[in-house]
Amino acid sequence: MTTLRPPRNQVDPRAVAWWTTERLILSVIVVGVAFAAYWFFTDRPWWLTLLVAALAVFCFVMSFVGPRMLYRFQRWEVTEEAVYTRKGWFEQTWRVAPMSRIQTVDTKRGPLQRVFGLADVKVTTASASGAIAIEALDADLAADLAARLTAITQATPGDAT
Repeated sequence: MTTLRPPRNQVDPRAVAWWTTERLILSVIVVGVAFAAYWFFTDRPWWLTLLVAALAVFCFVMSFVGPRMLYRFQRWEVTEEAVYTRKGWFEQTWRVAPMSRIQTVDTKRGPLQRVFGLADVKVTTASASGAIAIEALDADLAADLAARLTAITQATPGDAT
């Protein structure tokens, strides 16, 4: 019997910079919209000034703290029997997909991921919970992992249903 243990591999360290950049872009948009609404559509009471300032501080602090926490907790592993992932630092999610349940393996690279040389691997399974995503891998490692998963699943008996 196999015991559930944390997957061994961390995501690529460049993921921290990628996630930080994504969150900073989103924070600038959110704080910009909040500030514009504050500036143009209110009489600017003191409590609203405090609220917009608190939102700005929260967004920018979380842009730096969140990615570092995610990096500490996000793990993945692929064995001959299954794909394992663990995500989240506040609410942790563990996923295990036996090789016999894998239907497709895809890689994805968004524009910002390409800047940082990263990619995601998405493993679609015969599960109502949906696909398993292994995020923020080195692009070459992601391609190799997709090829390895494809080879293992082709050699694994079963029909992935």
